[in-house]
Amino acid sequence: MKKTLKEQDPEVYNIIKGEEKRQEEGLELIPSEIAASSAVIEALGSVLTNKYSEGYAGKRYYGGQEFIDDVETLAINRAKELFGVPHVNVQPYSGSPANFAVYTAICEPGDKVMGQSLPDGGHLTHGWKASATSKFFDTIQYHTDENGYLDLEEIEQLAKKHKPKMIWVGATAYVREFPFEQLSKIADEVNAYLVADIAHIAGLVIGGVHKSPVEYVHVITTTTHKTLRGPRGGMIMVTQKGLKKDSELANKIDRAVFPGLQGGPHDHQTAAIAVALGEAQKPEFKEYAKQVVKNAKALAKELKKRGVKLVTDGTDNHMLLIDCGFGRGTFLSDALEEAGITLNKNTIPRDESSPFYPSGVRLGTPFVTVRGLREKEMEKIADWICRVFEEMKEYKFPKIKEYRAKVLEKFKKDVKQNKELKKIREEVRELCKEFPLYK
Repeated sequence: MKKTLKEQDPEVYNIIKGEEKRQEEGLELIPSEIAASSAVIEALGSVLTNKYSEGYAGKRYYGGQEFIDDVETLAINRAKELFGVPHVNVQPYSGSPANFAVYTAICEPGDKVMGQSLPDGGHLTHGWKASATSKFFDTIQYHTDENGYLDLEEIEQLAKKHKPKMIWVGATAYVREFPFEQLSKIADEVNAYLVADIAHIAGLVIGGVHKSPVEYVHVITTTTHKTLRGPRGGMIMVTQKGLKKDSELANKIDRAVFPGLQGGPHDHQTAAIAVALGEAQKPEFKEYAKQVVKNAKALAKELKKRGVKLVTDGTDNHMLLIDCGFGRGTFLSDALEEAGITLNKNTIPRDESSPFYPSGVRLGTPFVTVRGLREKEMEKIADWICRVFEEMKEYKFPKIKEYRAKVLEKFKKDVKQNKELKKIREEVRELCKEFPLYK
C-alpha cells in the first residue's frame, strides 16, 4: 500500500511543515536563498531519484538511460542557449564541487591561483586558507579598496608578480558589478585562465541586468539555485575564448567532473535544473530579474535615508552589505530573526572583528521578489530593519575576548523578551499573508 510522507514518517513531515510555515510567515533576505517554483520542486521529488547514471549522454555505464539522456541533453541545450556558450556540464552536485573540478581540469597541485579574499566578499573555494583549495594549490588573495570596490591596481600587480595559472572572479558578498573586461586584460597579460564564478548573479546575467562574462573569460561556474531559481546544483560552462586557448578544455572539464571527482549524477536534480532553465527562457524571468535589482536599489535607498551605513554606499545587483559597527553583525542578524526577518551576519572589507562575530550583515532581494514584493514593500522592510537596529543600539561587542560571553548571554536573553521585536514580527506576518509563497 502506498503511503504518504505524513503517514509513513510524521516526525519528518512535521519538521518540513514547520519550515514551510517559517518561510511563509517570515521575510527571507539571505541573498543566496530563493523560493524554487512548484514545478522545480516536483521534478526534484520525481522517480528520477531512483536511477544511477555514471557517464554522459550516450556513454553510460548502466542500462536504462533513455530518459536520463533526454533530460540531461535538454538541460545542456537550454543552458547553452541562455548563456551563449558552446559547452556545458550540468552534473556537478553543487557550486563548490564545480569549482574544484575546474581546478583539477586546469591546474596541477602547487600551481598558483588568484582569488578574492573571503573577508572582502570572496568565496571559500577561491583559495581561502580554510579551504582545501589552499592546501593543494598555491593561492594568492586579492582585495577590495577602501571604498569596497575590487582593487584592480592590486590585482594587476599581484598577477604580474606571481603569474598565476588561473584567476577567479566572483564572490559571495560583493555588491557591485564585476569588471570582467578589465580582469580579462589582466589575465591575458599574464597568460592565465580567467574563471568567472557567477553563482550569485547567474539569473541576473540571463535577465540582462548584469554584464555577461562569456566574452571575457575562459570558464564559467555557477550554482543553479540563488537568482537562477532552480534546485541546489551546479554547472560548468566553457566559452569560445576558453576553447580557443585550449581546444581540449571542454573534455578536460568533463573528465574532471566524472570520473575525476564524482560518480553518477543526481538525475532528479538534473531534471529540476532543466525545468529552471526552461522557466528562465520565458519573458517573465527577465521581468523578475529586473525587479530583483530594482528592489535591492530601493531597499538601499530607504536604508540610507534612515542613516544606515552600506558598504560601497549602495548596490548594482541583488545584494547589500550593512556596516553595523565592530562585531555587531551577530546582534542585528539575531534580533532581526526574532522579528521574523532572516539575513546573515557577514564580514565587511577591512573588518577588524572575526568572521564568527563580524561587523556586518548581508541581505538581498531574490526571495521577497519572487513572493511579489515591490519597491513599496522595501520601504516597510527598511523601516523594520531600522526599528530593530534601534532596539540593539545599547549593545556593544567587546574588543576584549574575556568580556564577550557575558555580553552575548545577556543579549540572547533580552532579544527573546523584547516587546518591540514581537510587535514587528506580527507586522511582518501580516505583510506575508498578502504575498503567499505558493499561491
